[in-house]
This record gives sequence, C-alpha cells and structure tokens, in this order.
Amino acid sequence: MLANSLEGLKVIDFTQVMAGPTCTLCLADLGADVIKVESPVGDLARALSPWIHGESVPYMALNRNKRSVMLDLKQPEQCQAAQQLIAKADILVESFRPGVMARLGLDYATVSAANPGLIYCSVSAYGQHGAARDLPGVDGVLQAVSGLMSVTGAPDGEPCKVPVPVVDLVTGSFATISVLAALAERQRTGLGQHVEASMFASAIALQHVSFASYFADGHVPGPQGHAASYSTPNEALRCADGWIMVAAYHPARWQALCAAIGAPELASDPRFAENNSRLHHREALLRLLEARMLGQPRAFWLEQFTAVDIICGPINNYAEVAQSAPFVEAALAESLQHPVAGALTLPRSVLGAVGERPRARRAAPTLGQHTREVLVECGVPADHIEAAPAATPPRN
Repeated sequence: MLANSLEGLKVIDFTQVMAGPTCTLCLADLGADVIKVESPVGDLARALSPWIHGESVPYMALNRNKRSVMLDLKQPEQCQAAQQLIAKADILVESFRPGVMARLGLDYATVSAANPGLIYCSVSAYGQHGAARDLPGVDGVLQAVSGLMSVTGAPDGEPCKVPVPVVDLVTGSFATISVLAALAERQRTGLGQHVEASMFASAIALQHVSFASYFADGHVPGPQGHAASYSTPNEALRCADGWIMVAAYHPARWQALCAAIGAPELASDPRFAENNSRLHHREALLRLLEARMLGQPRAFWLEQFTAVDIICGPINNYAEVAQSAPFVEAALAESLQHPVAGALTLPRSVLGAVGERPRARRAAPTLGQHTREVLVECGVPADHIEAAPAATPPRN
C-alpha cells in the first residue's frame, strides 16, 4: 500500500513554520517515523493563529503523524543526543539558515561520516550557495522577490500576495520529491546524499511557463486579475447573481460557448476567430460575453456550459467548497483527536493510490510530548535523557 510505503524509515525533522514541515508531513503521511526536534521555545509555527485551547491550528495542520522531541541544541549533552538520533536515521530534513547546522556539528559532512546512508535535505530561503544564502526569508517576501506578486492581483492595482503560503507549500513539495529520488538512488548505491530545496528557486519553478514566455519574447507581464495571460476566454465571467470561471479558448469549446450564449456570430467575427486575435480584443470580447451572461444566474450557465463540455465552475467560498460534491466524495477532510485541542477537522493527505490514501495515525504533538520515549528508543544515555527539557504540560 502506497500509504505505508515509507514505513520503517526514520526521519529526523529540524524544520519549522511551513516549508520544511510540509516536506516532513508528506514523509510522515507515507508511513515514515518522523521525529520532530524542537527547541524549548518550540516550532515558531506554534505562535501562529488561530488557536484552539492554546494550540496553533497552522502547527497542528502541518505536523500530524509526527513525534516531538524537545532538545536545547546549545547544550552539549543534548546536541550529542541529537547526534545519536541522526546516527540511526534514514533521512534528515533541516530548515536553518545555511551554516547553523555546521556550527552545531550537525552538518552533512559531519553526520554522514557516521551514517553514510543518510539522506540529508536542507530547506532554505535562497539555497546553500551564493550571495543571498544568509538572508532570511518567509513566504510573502519570497513571493515578492520571485516576481509572483508582480503578476498577482487586479491590473493597475496594488501589489497582491497570494493569500495561501504557496511558496512554502511548493518548496516543501519539491523537497519531498528530492528526498524520494535520493531514496531511489540509495537503493542502487547504498549511499545517501545532500539534497536541497530553495524557496526562491521553487517560486521560480512555480512560474515555469510564465518565465519561459518572458525569455521567449522579452515581454514583462503585469497583473492579470482573474484572467490567463495566454488565452481567452479563460477567466471569470459575471452572471446575474455572481461569477463563474470559464475556460473556452480551445476552438471547439469557443464555438460551443458562442452557441450556448445565443451569439454564434462571435465565433466567425475576425476579432475573435483565433485565440491570438481574441487576446488583442479581450476587453471588447468580455463586454459582449457578459452582456449575454448577465441575463441568467450562475446555475443556468453552469448547466448550459457543462452540457456542451465547456470547462467551467463556480467561484466558491470555503464554506461552499467544503460542502461541494468533489470535496465530500474525495473525503478531503478528516477528524482526529488532539490531546489538548480536542476534536479537530483538518484537510486530509492527498497522497496515495487510487482508492487508497493515508489517514492520520496521530494528531500533531504537543511540545516535547515524546522526548523521553524517543531518546530511550535510540539508546541515549540516562543522564542525557534526564537533562532533556520536560514536555510542555497540556494547557486548558
């Protein structure tokens, strides 16, 4: 079963906030034993709102299926305990600024000498080399410096950030791919390697097609609002009671759309006959389309368009999404019990095979919840276990 494909692998997780934890979440969902090493302060994501009984929802969303070990890596005996965890690990993922792990004696060159099969993944803002390597970065700043904010939002509007942490999430996903590729390589050679995921590089990869277009013609794109820059109609169209998203730029679908709205003459209009000419006359085209569509509600047009295989859908809010058939039928949410927050409903893992996806084995841990349990398992000396900070007691 794909959901248990990484069962038996041990991952030591030195990441925090969102990019790195997304990677280790994927590994945990696929069955790996992920041991999250946190300082006495804890993952910075524990301070992100909203909270349930003092427990951060963003933290709980990204750290299910993991165990938490609290270690103060500035203390020699606790850093040594971390070294013992790493010595028995298959994978290590860290998201410190470049150089921090080396100062702790936990860099790849050092730990791989004792564990040559270790796959070591470094997640950072700008990569492990280059002039920007020491700069800090968070999702919003990386959206800015990567150009993403320059093409997001309404034309002539203010700079607009994608409201979900898209750079964090895609970086974590790319990190997971690199780790899985390194695992496949290790099956052939028996050796691990040092892989990386850069938030900046990942943000560029997210805009792969857009940058390819820029390199091809030198045109610097600006904000497109709800429209695609490369085709039309491929945007939100207004109906009598709201908006729907329509993608009818393929020739057959464009003709079907014209017929469906009762304006077949638009399909043969020289301004709109081909995609390139439609792009040049986009504003006029949208006025003509909306003049027809404002006469009927969303449900009417969705039914009409779907009947002739036009790609379309309503612009849903979160409440509508959670009640929609695709969401419910795919079981994209699941309930689990947290020791402090209580009953939770969270998005479910989308990894897995047809008809089979992972379910949460455990809720996100409280800070240091598994410290002694994990250290005993790894044979850490008793005095180091006693020196480790105690788990944070549950908060009411």
